[in-house]
Amino acid sequence: MTITKQYLSHYINGQWVRAEGIQTLPVHDSSTEEVMATVPAGTASEADAAIRAARSAFDSWSALPVEERARYLDKIAAGVKARSEELAVTIAREVGMPLKQAKAIQVGGPAWHWGNFAKVARSFEWEKKVGNSLVVREPIGVVGCITPWNFPLSQITLKIAPALAAGCTVVLKPSEIAPVNAIILAEIIHEAGLPPGVFNLVNGLGPVVGEVIATHPEIDMLSFTGSTRAGRRVGELASQTVKRVALELGGKSASIVLPDANFSAAVKGTVAACMLNSGQTCSAHTRLLVPANRYDEVKALAQAAIASYSVGPSLDETSKLGPLVSAAQRDRVLGLIKTGIAQGADVIARGADAPAFATGYFVQPTILGIKPSDTLAHEEIFGPVLVVIAYQDADDAVRIANDTVYGLGGAVWGATDEAAIRVARRLRTGQVDINGGPFNAQAPFGGYKQSGNGRENSVYGFEEFLEYKAMQLKPALT
Repeated sequence: MTITKQYLSHYINGQWVRAEGIQTLPVHDSSTEEVMATVPAGTASEADAAIRAARSAFDSWSALPVEERARYLDKIAAGVKARSEELAVTIAREVGMPLKQAKAIQVGGPAWHWGNFAKVARSFEWEKKVGNSLVVREPIGVVGCITPWNFPLSQITLKIAPALAAGCTVVLKPSEIAPVNAIILAEIIHEAGLPPGVFNLVNGLGPVVGEVIATHPEIDMLSFTGSTRAGRRVGELASQTVKRVALELGGKSASIVLPDANFSAAVKGTVAACMLNSGQTCSAHTRLLVPANRYDEVKALAQAAIASYSVGPSLDETSKLGPLVSAAQRDRVLGLIKTGIAQGADVIARGADAPAFATGYFVQPTILGIKPSDTLAHEEIFGPVLVVIAYQDADDAVRIANDTVYGLGGAVWGATDEAAIRVARRLRTGQVDINGGPFNAQAPFGGYKQSGNGRENSVYGFEEFLEYKAMQLKPALT
């Protein structure tokens, strides 16, 4: 195996600090399985040092004028753009998203968000008079951020950019599976000249670094994105110090095709919404709900739609789907496909267990027709797997769509937007795409039920990092 880069330090209190331990964590290229980098496995004491640095920096950072904080964010946005090619290649190798998509989504999105949060901070109403009270918004304090591997730079940005703009200081623990992009971002932040301690990065494992962040009394807020299982754990730990917790967790989103919809567009759009990032998307539309009497028609449309999804290495320009992020993720997805088939699934489209590549964590895109009671109707697969479920009428479709512990995303397709919106209002989920409406980065993103709490994006994500303070004023004598 070829190790292309060895990282030896964490970023604490404005400088790169040599790791105190000798243990390292390998980072694998998902297309080749080679070790592309190693990062230090942080310790509890290193996490504590980062948190205390953030605490020391909070008073001065939060006191800076909003415009000054916003200018730092603008510099970081420019730095991300300047290193966009490097970041895109890094994430394509770490995560497996094809390079062209990685440039646009995994890097283009974060670069936009850094600049947009600067705009949000500048235009935000920081205080207002309410009766005889002056109500002000203030930063919550020190924020601990624990981020996932599937959209690593995006999830990091959607936490630390609004937190910094709000006046908070930050300690980041990125996913150990895809940490190199976070190190590059830390280099960009350092070049932007943020004061020491405002941003800190400690690589490491969840049970070590993550649990220190979750339990530490000097952390005022924990922002976590990951699995619902892990979210329950960090929420439990954070409750010991009654800190604010924002959770963005799993999903099992349904795409409902109403009888009068454009079936060709609906099936093609749902397949695309499921297969993005090889299905490694929490809001992926992984359940396609169709009228029972149109099931055979949908099968043919789905087979035609999936035929264009060529699978290959993430740096190959002809690849439409890359590999999954790891061997463990690949094996889990393949195991769930076998479970679905063992439970009697109708195999609508499925390739071999692995494509014809000597290395890489590949899974061929798969479409299975299943019953609402089957395991794959409820389990988050997190791979390129779409399940098709027949319904009897609109009430049945809504019942099936809501029959999940999750509530993150979804879609409704109908003859008119108005008809689709009437059904969408009945779904217990945080986002619903109407007739293929595109993602809107200015709209709130987050879920109901066990998909988490709190919202990301624009002003909605910005407000997560603020407290209210009401100062009651004595009325003037008349």
